Amino acid sequence: MTEPTTPPRLGRRRPRPPRSLKQHIIRRLVVLVPTFLLMFLFVRTGVLDNLYDQFTFSKLSWFDNTALVEHLRTIITRKGLTPLPRRCLVMVVNGDGSVNTPTIDVLGRHGNGCPGDTPSAELLFHVRVDRAGQSIMTDAGSPDMYHPLTP
Repeated sequence: MTEPTTPPRLGRRRPRPPRSLKQHIIRRLVVLVPTFLLMFLFVRTGVLDNLYDQFTFSKLSWFDNTALVEHLRTIITRKGLTPLPRRCLVMVVNGDGSVNTPTIDVLGRHGNGCPGDTPSAELLFHVRVDRAGQSIMTDAGSPDMYHPLTP
């Protein structure tokens, strides 16, 4: 006669042998290196800035000059209105906070970490913002002739 065998118990595994130091290092590198490369790619291409702008810029941000300037920096670099990086754009808001259609001067900074040798700032173009209508007009490429800038 045959001996009765016990069925395998579900949920119980044989204990694994402990991992070696080499296995620990390889497992960490398999996760960290692609993650680092992906984040580096996101930062260099501007995807991270665009995602941040989409999450933080709301309808009330049109009335906050700081949030509006950051939004304009993102849009200007995304649309390619200037070859300068966003950290080299300086915005000068003309008008007080009560004005619903301020004109913003966009200056390009040179030197001190920005393209160019001598430290200076030149006027690139103007931006007119309608806060209530939530629209942006610019005269980039055609001075004093404003056209809509869609985000």
